[in-house]
Amino acid sequence: MQTPLSNNKSNIQTGSNETHLKRKLKTRHLSMIAIGGTIGTGLFLASGSIINTAGPGGAAIAYLIAGIILYFLMTS
Repeated sequence: MQTPLSNNKSNIQTGSNETHLKRKLKTRHLSMIAIGGTIGTGLFLASGSIINTAGPGGAAIAYLIAGIILYFLMTS
């Protein structure tokens, strides 16, 4: 019995027009990764002071309200 992940080459169909994956990051990809990392770190560090001030429920409500505002802003 063969599994879907078997290493049997008879299951692989090759054609004359094979496509290869290009492993190349452009400048914009690196910029977006850097921006995402920065935003993630900022949210993580800011969460501590927000939870300290407003408590866990207040922080959840604040993030929910900010998320709804951002959603409507992005869809408008």
